[in-house]
Amino acid sequence: MTATERPAAPQGVARRWTYAVLAVAFLFVLMPFLFWQSTWFGKPLSEEDTAKHLADREHPRKTQHALSQIADRILRGDASVKRWYPQVVALAAHPADEIRITAAWVMGQDNQAREFRAPLLEFLRDAHPMVRRNAALSLVRFSDASGRKELVAMLEPYTVASPRAGVLVQRLKLEDTVNPGTLLARIRVGETEHEVRSQVPGRVERWLAEDSAAVEEGQGIVLLAPSQEMVWEALRALFLVGQPEDLPAVERYTRPRDSMPPQIQQQALATARAIRQRLESENRK
Repeated sequence: MTATERPAAPQGVARRWTYAVLAVAFLFVLMPFLFWQSTWFGKPLSEEDTAKHLADREHPRKTQHALSQIADRILRGDASVKRWYPQVVALAAHPADEIRITAAWVMGQDNQAREFRAPLLEFLRDAHPMVRRNAALSLVRFSDASGRKELVAMLEPYTVASPRAGVLVQRLKLEDTVNPGTLLARIRVGETEHEVRSQVPGRVERWLAEDSAAVEEGQGIVLLAPSQEMVWEALRALFLVGQPEDLPAVERYTRPRDSMPPQIQQQALATARAIRQRLESENRK
């Protein structure tokens, strides 16, 4: 045997190494699939699974999955889905924000369901802004303008307040994109840091307090400009229910803005025109 030759590995060892490599490769494929399947709301649920998911108080994602499936069935015109409406209404009192947010959206998918209007009106007083926003949008589908002030607020910057007194530790820069749940900052209290997460989508427009500054509980610390999606939905809703006093908020988007696509400007122009036409029609009466 020459110096460059190596003894051949035993066949059993080589086979075991092959199996090990294949097993690792399989796990790299399997784990993302399992995660995707556990978070994907498109997976069909049986009636039994729907009942279990709606009643599940420990796994909000499962309840959201069931609610998403109910919305899909409403949009498909499946009348049998109405059997779940009492459970959807009951979820209006759920302690988890994400469940109330989803329930408010689902209720807007069937504007013939009278039982949905009362909880939607109650949602307008919810502590979470996304619950209020979804409720306001859903009520428009019932030809109900009760959430109009919330719709206008969706066009305005959103002020995030400090949850407690302490020292502000900024995490994001100006113009950074923000989604619900994004970590905006921390409030340092002694040796402890408390997270400040966004409840709404948008982008960082301006910090209202300097980094490392002392802040009080309830003090505004950062201003978030509204996201494109929120502006788009608010403008479409105000096209139907907007009033003359809403025009200043709407008309800010009739001019080109670097942060907004052209269709936002077009929708703002259409919304402002619709509001004025309603006013003229009322004046002629």
